[in-house]
This record gives sequence, structure tokens and C-alpha cells, in this order.
Amino acid sequence: MMTVQKVSQLAGVSIRTLQYYDTIGLLHPAGYSEAGYRLYDDTDLKRLQQILLFRELEFPLKEIRRIMENPSYDQEKALAQQIELLTLRKQHLDDLLDLARKLQKKGENTMDFTAFDTSKIDEYTEKAKASWGDTAEFKEYEKKHGKRSSADTKKAAEGLMAIIADFAPLREKDPSDAAVQAQVKKLQDFISENYYSCTKETLSGLGRMYAAGGDFTKNIDAAAGPGTESFINEAIQVYTK
Repeated sequence: MMTVQKVSQLAGVSIRTLQYYDTIGLLHPAGYSEAGYRLYDDTDLKRLQQILLFRELEFPLKEIRRIMENPSYDQEKALAQQIELLTLRKQHLDDLLDLARKLQKKGENTMDFTAFDTSKIDEYTEKAKASWGDTAEFKEYEKKHGKRSSADTKKAAEGLMAIIADFAPLREKDPSDAAVQAQVKKLQDFISENYYSCTKETLSGLGRMYAAGGDFTKNIDAAAGPGTESFINEAIQVYTK
């Protein structure tokens, strides 16, 4: 665990900024010291890296929070998008630098303004944002989320992971077992109540995503042990058929 002061020094962000991220529900500390100071673990630091990458790409904090709290948020997908955007921005800066050097040359005269064109960056940025918010499920989630406090949001996330963790002791059973299927139903109902209408089709897609090896898989492994994500997916596919 790392104190807020050490995280501030490591990440190059002020303590006030970290406190603000906690206040708005963007980055909660893993715990608190006996003296009441915020303490951050490795998971928190990874989330902070994601937040800072989005900030470097000039995403508003409100937008970042919406993206990262989307139930379909996948860190690997987001990182791939960030790399593409950073690559486009690097090319843009290289073009501007080339133009500036041309203008610096004595007697150089150019009326080329193409280096100022950011249309590719703008287009990809909008596509990246839309990929997290253009579904009916996300719009429903956003509507519900807008009525919640940061404490309520955290409580919902903890409730979801608690249901996920309850699959662990069921792993010795067949995925079609009545108890396992009842747990799948509990998962579906919780998502519908707290996030968006979770149809069988949507649930089937979530199951495959859980077992796909991305951010979902890592979170489930941490909550319920390695292999649980595949078991949940198998149980979900039985349920949805």
C-alpha cells in the first residue's frame, strides 16, 4: 500500500488532485491508514495510469468516469485506443515541427497549412468515445448512474463483485446445476437492477467477455480465483440457451 503523498510524487500529480478524484468517484483509495490518510494499492495505480492517459488525450474527467464505469469497460481495448490516439498526436506534432523548421530557415516561404489539420485525431477521438456509449444498454446505464452518488456507485460495483465471488464455491458443480443456474439468474437480475436491462443475449455476450482474457478476466480472477471466469461463462451459456 502506498500513501497519497508517495502516489503524488510517483505519478507527478498533486495530492489535491488525488483527493478530488476520490471526491468525484473517479479513483477511490483501497483503504485508509490509522491516521485517516488515503492508501493506494497496485490496482489503484493501474487505474490512475488509465486516467492520466485519458487526461493526456484531453478527455474531460466526467467523460473518463463514464467510460471507466461502463460495465463493458475493457482496459486492454481502452489502451489500444489510447495508443492509436497518441500515435496520431505524435504524427501531428512531427508535422508541426517540420513546418516550424521550414519557417525558421532564412528565406523559406511556405503557405502550407496542412500541418494544422487535426481532423484525423478528432474523428478517431469521437469514435473512441462512441464505442463506450452508443449502445442502448450504456444509455440506460448512464441514466441510472446520473442519479447516484459516488458512494452508491462504489456500493453497486462491490455488490457485483460479491455475486461474482459467490461462483467460486460452486465450481465443483456442473454449470447446469440448479444452484449454479440460480446464481447466474442472480447475476442477471443484479445487472438489470443496477446497470441496464440484461437480456439473455446481453448476458451471453458478457459471459464471453468475462472469459476473453482482458480486464474482466483479471478482475474476476482477483475476486474469485483463476478459472472462475471460464466457469461463469459456461454457466451463462447454459442459462441463455
